[in-house]
Amino acid sequence: MVHSMTGFAAESGSSNTSAGSLSWTVEIRGVNAKGLDIRVRAPERMIGFDQVLKAHLQKSLSRGNVSVSVRYEAEGAGGALRLDQTVLAGVMAAAKQVQAEAEKAGVNVTAPSVAEFLGLRGVIASGDDSELVPSADEVMKTSETALQAFLTMRAAEGAALKAVLETSLSDVSALVSQAAHLAEARKEQVAETLKTNLARVLDNSDGADPDRVAQELAVLAVKADITEEIDRLNAHVEAAQVLLLSEGAIGRKLDFLMQEFNREANTLCSKSGNTELTRVGLDLKALIDQMREQVQNVE
Repeated sequence: MVHSMTGFAAESGSSNTSAGSLSWTVEIRGVNAKGLDIRVRAPERMIGFDQVLKAHLQKSLSRGNVSVSVRYEAEGAGGALRLDQTVLAGVMAAAKQVQAEAEKAGVNVTAPSVAEFLGLRGVIASGDDSELVPSADEVMKTSETALQAFLTMRAAEGAALKAVLETSLSDVSALVSQAAHLAEARKEQVAETLKTNLARVLDNSDGADPDRVAQELAVLAVKADITEEIDRLNAHVEAAQVLLLSEGAIGRKLDFLMQEFNREANTLCSKSGNTELTRVGLDLKALIDQMREQVQNVE
C-alpha cells in the first residue's frame, strides 16, 4: 500500500481526580523528508514522556519529518492562590538583567509593577493546579488514537498518489510505444543516412585504416538506434507498477526509478535525429518530472 509522508491528526483526552480536572491534546503533523525525523514536544512536568512517545512512533513510521505536540491544562479543586517561587525568582532575575543592560545602553526602561509580575504566566497558581499532571498511560492512549488517525490520513493521501502515478505510468507507456513506432518508421531514413555517410567516408578514405572506418560506421549505427532505451523504459514502467502494489516503504525505490526514467528519456532525445521523435522524448521528460514531484511525497 502506498503511503504519503504528509498528514495531520489531533486527539484530546481528559480525566478528573480529587485534586481537580485535567485535559490534554496530542497533535501530529508530517511532511516529506529523505529519512525519518521525529520531534516530540511534551510538557516539562511529563518527564521522559517525549522519548517514550518517540520510540513508540518509530515502530509505525519509516520516512518523513514528523512533529508531535503534547499539551495539557489543569484546573484545581480549590484552595488559596499561591506564588510559584521558582518562576517568580526567574522572572525577577530576568527583569533585573534587562534593567542593567538598558542602563548600559542609555535606554530608559520603566520598572514593572507588581500587577505586571503577577500577570505573567506561571507566577501565580490556584490551589494545586501546578501539581496536577496527566497520567503518562492515559496520554499515550490518546497519542495512539492520534497516530492511527495520522496513519489513516497518510494512507488516504497515498491512495490518491498511487492513482496519479498509475495514470502517469500509463501515459509514459503510451509515449514509449509511440517512440518505438516512430523509430521503426524511420529505419529506412537511418539506413539511407548511413549509406550516404559511408559513401562520403569511402570517397575520402585514401590511406585510411579500414578497421577505423568500420568502427566509426558502427558508432554512427549505435547512435541512431534507440532499441535499448525503449526496452529499458518499458522495464522501468513494469518495475514501478510492481512497486506501487508492494507493501512497506517504497518511496526511495520509486525515486531511484524516476532518475533512471529521466536518464533514458535524455538519451532518447539525444539519439532521436527526428523532429517527431524529439517531441515524444520531450513529452516523456515533462511527464517524468511531474512523477518525480509526486514521488517526493511517497513514504
